[in-house]
Amino acid sequence: MTDVDAALTSAFSAEWGRVVATLIRLTGDFALAEDAAQDAFVAAAKRWPVDGVPDRPGAWLTTTARNGALDRLRRATTEARKLREVAAMEALELHGHVAEDPADGTGSAVTDDRLRLIFTCCHPALPLESRVALTLRTLCGLTVPEIARAFGVGEAAMTKRLVRARQKIAQAGIPYRVPADDVLPERLDGVLAVLYLLFTEGYSATAGPGVVREDLSAEAIRLTRVLAELVPDDAEVHGLLALELAHDARRAARTDAAGELVPLEEQDRARWDAGQAADAAAVLHRARTLTAEPGPYLLQAEVAVRHATAATPEATDWAAIAAVYARLARRAPSPYVELSRAVAVAMAHGVDAGLALLDQLGASGGLDGNHYLPAARADLLRRAGRHPESAEAYRAALTRVTNDAERRYLRRRLAEVS
Repeated sequence: MTDVDAALTSAFSAEWGRVVATLIRLTGDFALAEDAAQDAFVAAAKRWPVDGVPDRPGAWLTTTARNGALDRLRRATTEARKLREVAAMEALELHGHVAEDPADGTGSAVTDDRLRLIFTCCHPALPLESRVALTLRTLCGLTVPEIARAFGVGEAAMTKRLVRARQKIAQAGIPYRVPADDVLPERLDGVLAVLYLLFTEGYSATAGPGVVREDLSAEAIRLTRVLAELVPDDAEVHGLLALELAHDARRAARTDAAGELVPLEEQDRARWDAGQAADAAAVLHRARTLTAEPGPYLLQAEVAVRHATAATPEATDWAAIAAVYARLARRAPSPYVELSRAVAVAMAHGVDAGLALLDQLGASGGLDGNHYLPAARADLLRRAGRHPESAEAYRAALTRVTNDAERRYLRRRLAEVS
C-alpha cells in the first residue's frame, strides 16, 4: 500500500461520517450527501497521487464534497426549497463554516454533527432495524454486505430496507434537527443499538482480511462517551460504554504479529490495556448505581469486565459468567446469548453440559447458516478429546465463515484435530 493509499484509507475512516453529516445538515438530502461525499473521495483518489496529500485531508474532502453538492443543486431545480439550500451552501462558501441549524431546539445538549445524524436516523417513525441500518450506512460508511451480515439478512433485502428508510424520511418530512432534551430518552434504544452494532462490527469484523476494524470500534467508543455525557443518568448508556471499553482493552492481544487470531485463553495478558480495563470497571460501577434492574448492555458489560480484569485464564469466574448469561437470556433472549451461555456452562460445569445446550440451540434453528455454532461445538469437542467429531464440526464452520482471519484460525484448529 502506497502512502497515498494509506492516506485515503485513513481519511475515509476518519472523515466519511463528518462529511456526510455536514452535507445532510445543509441540504436535508441523504442521497445527495452520500453521492457528493463519494464523489469527493473519488476526486481524492485521482488528485492526491498527483498533487500530494493535503495538510488537512478532512477539510479538503469537505470542501470538495460541498462544492460538488452545490453544483448538483444548481443543476437540479430552481424550486424555492432548493434555492434556500443553495443559499445556505453559498453562505458556507463565503464564511467557511457550517451555520447552526435553525431547527435545532434551544437547550439541546447534542453538539456533535455525527451524533445529531444518529438521532435523526433514529427517528421513531422508522422501524428500529431500519434506524440502525440507515445510520451504519450513512454515518459510518459500512457497506451493504457488512450491514446485511450484521443483521443476518441477504444483501438484496438490506438494500430494499435502506431505500424504504430514505423514502420514509422524505415522505414523512422528518427534519434533520436535534431532538429537544426532554425527548432524548425515547430515542435512546435506537441510538444504543446503532452504537452496539457499530462497535461489534469493529471488534469482530464480519468480512475482510482482519479480525478487527479499529476505526469502527474507536468511533463507537467516542460516540458512546459523548452520549454518556449527554444522558449521564442512564444505566444502559454507561453499561454499553463499559462493555466497549472492556472488550477494546484486549484488542492488542487478539491477534499476533502476523495478524492471526489468538483465542482468549492464549492471549498475552501483559498486552491488555490494564488502564482501560480499570476504566471499564469504574464505568460499570457507575452503571450499577443507576438501576436496580440491569438491562442487556449492563449485563453484557458484567461479563466483559470479568474477562478483562481476570489476571489469568484460571482466574476467570466462569460460573459467575454463566449465571450472568442466564439472566441475560431471560432479559433479552437471543440465540447468540444462548451460544455464549453454553460455552460458559461448558467452562464452568463441564463440556458435556455445554454440548447439551448447543444441541438444544441447534435444534431451534436460531443460528442456521452461521459459523459460530459449529465453531463453538468443534472447540468443545476438541477440549473433550473427541477429535473426529471436532474435525467434522470445524469443516462445517469453514463452509460458513466470511472473515479471512477467522477462516485461517479454523483451518489451524482443524489441522490440530485431523
